[in-house]
Amino acid sequence: MSKFLLWLILLVICWPLALLAILFYPLIWLLALPFRLLGIAVEGVFDLLKALIGMPARILRGPRQT
Repeated sequence: MSKFLLWLILLVICWPLALLAILFYPLIWLLALPFRLLGIAVEGVFDLLKALIGMPARILRGPRQT
């Protein structure tokens, strides 16, 4: 919703720039998509490494006592 409101403000201030933004937004989104997917994959690898490194400490700590 905030992006739409910002676009409306841009439309009032400078309509040619707002129309260019509408035309190029899908292209920029498609170009950024592989980088987002790569970021998700790298985050998953780091979470896996963190779990593997922390596993011996969790095993040695023993069961939780409540």
